[in-house]
Amino acid sequence: MKTILALQTMDIQDGVKLEIKAKQNRVASLCVQLTCRFKHHNLDMQMIEDDKKLKLKAWFGSRKTIATIRIVLNHVQNLITGVTKDYYYKMCFMCVHFLINANISSSNDNIEIRNVLVRSGSHYKSVNMGTSL
Repeated sequence: MKTILALQTMDIQDGVKLEIKAKQNRVASLCVQLTCRFKHHNLDMQMIEDDKKLKLKAWFGSRKTIATIRIVLNHVQNLITGVTKDYYYKMCFMCVHFLINANISSSNDNIEIRNVLVRSGSHYKSVNMGTSL
């Protein structure tokens, strides 16, 4: 039998602001802001009870669509965790035989990587806002 309506809700923590606009979620706290787009999922998203709960609905969904509800809720929960707790990542360059050279610009917003897989060109990558090198 086909499921007519499947819905789940999730509580939003205090100190976290969640905005939904056209299936694009933006989670923000005091200094950190993360965004994630869910436009490819066929779900209805809305905030209820004075923006303290997130409600997701799937109408006439298959088993995959109903499972997508929980997946999207887990993504939003991971966004909230990423905003409330500070994460610190370290990046290191590993080379087995060929050397990899990296230069950081003086303004700490670009990194240049040379000799990747013995290619003569350089790779320039800009760093996201809020990230330091």
